Amino acid sequence: MRKNRRRKKPGKACTVKTALNTPRSKVPLPRRFASPPPDGETGGRLLPDPPVKPLIIPIFIMNRGCPQHCTFCNEKIAAGNFSPEVTQDFFDAEVASYLRWNKDKARRVEIAFYGGSFTGLSPDDQKRLLSWANIYIQKGQVESIRISTRPDYIDSEQLIFLHANGVRTIEIGAQSFNDQVLDHIGRGHDARATETAMQLLKARGFKTGLHLMAGLPGDTRESFLSTLKRTVELQPDTVRIHPVLVFKDTPLADELLCGRYSPLTLEEAVDWCRLAWETLAPAGISIIRFGLQMTPEMRQEGAVAAGPLHPSFGSLVYSAVFYSATLKLLGNVPEHTRILRFGVAKRDLSNFRGFGNQNIEAIKRLYPNAQIVIDSVREQLPGHLSLNTGAGESFSFNIPGIS
Repeated sequence: MRKNRRRKKPGKACTVKTALNTPRSKVPLPRRFASPPPDGETGGRLLPDPPVKPLIIPIFIMNRGCPQHCTFCNEKIAAGNFSPEVTQDFFDAEVASYLRWNKDKARRVEIAFYGGSFTGLSPDDQKRLLSWANIYIQKGQVESIRISTRPDYIDSEQLIFLHANGVRTIEIGAQSFNDQVLDHIGRGHDARATETAMQLLKARGFKTGLHLMAGLPGDTRESFLSTLKRTVELQPDTVRIHPVLVFKDTPLADELLCGRYSPLTLEEAVDWCRLAWETLAPAGISIIRFGLQMTPEMRQEGAVAAGPLHPSFGSLVYSAVFYSATLKLLGNVPEHTRILRFGVAKRDLSNFRGFGNQNIEAIKRLYPNAQIVIDSVREQLPGHLSLNTGAGESFSFNIPGIS
C-alpha cells in the first residue's frame, strides 16, 4: 500500500491525502454521492466514469461564407493559416489523421466545419463538403456533422437540406445579445436574429451551440451578464466563450491605438468567465470551451496586440470557479480555525488547488493559523466539496456542471 505523503512547512501545513488504495469499506462517502452498496458491503460503490466527450474533427473553411468583417476578426491568426480552399485530399488527410489518433473506437466522432459561416457558402460548396463527410458516416467511422454559422443565414429550407445531409449540431456565432455592441463591431445582425435562429433549430431537432465573447467594445460586466441571462432563456446545449483578443491588422487594433478601446485584463476576463459558469451551469448548459485554442500564429510576436492571452486560460477559469465555491464553503468558518480538512474528488484536485497552487495560497492568507488538509478521494462525486474543522463542524458545497 502506498503511504500517504505529507509536505510540511513551518507554521503552515498543507497535507494531501489520497484514498486510491484504501479499501472501499473504509472510505467515508456521503450517502447521497454514491450508489447504494450491495448486500454484504458497508462502503459505497465506485462512481461511474464521466461521460466521454465526442471526438470533433475540425475542418476550417477560413471565414468563407461570411459577408461581414467584424472589427475583431483576423481568422488567419485565430484559427491558423489554413488554405482558403479545402480540397478533398486535404480533407481526407485531416480526417484520417484524427481517426488514427483516436484510440477509443467506441467514442462518438463528429466532423465539424468551423472558421466561417457554412450556410453562407454556395449550395454547390455546401453539397461538396458534406458529401466528403458523408463518406465517413456511411463507413461507420463518423457519427454526424456539425457546422458553425451566422444566425441570419438560417431558414427552414436550409435546415431541411442540412439534416438530410448528416448535420446534427449547429453552432451559432451570437457573440452578444446587446444590439449596441453588435452594431459597434459590425456584426451585421441583431440579437433577435440569434433568437429566431435558435427557435428554428430547436423546432427541427438540431443540437445547438452558441459562441459568446467577453469584453467586446461597448460591453460591460452588467451587459455581459444580461447576455448570459438571455442565453439561459434560449437553452442551447453548449456554449463556447472567449475573451476578446486584439489581433493585428484589424479595425479593433486601430481602435486600440487611438485609445477608443481597452481590452479586459487577464483578471477581469477570468472573472467574467467565472460569472458565465456560475450563470449557465446551474441552468444545465454545458460550457465546452473557455478561450481560443492557441495557434502557432497567435504565438508570433505582434500577432496579438493586446488582450488577456494565456496558454491555459481555461484552467484559470476553472481555478476561479473552484475558489469561488471554496469561499462559499468557508463562509461561516471563523478565521482563527486551526484545522481545515477539505474533501475533493481526485479529478478535481488540480482545479481546487488552483493554477500554480494560487487557491491554496489564498486560503492560507485567509486562515494563517490553520493546518490545511486535502483528502483526495476517487469515489467522491466531481464538483462536490466538503469541509471539516477541528471544532467538529462540517460543510459541503456542490459546483454545478462539473463532471
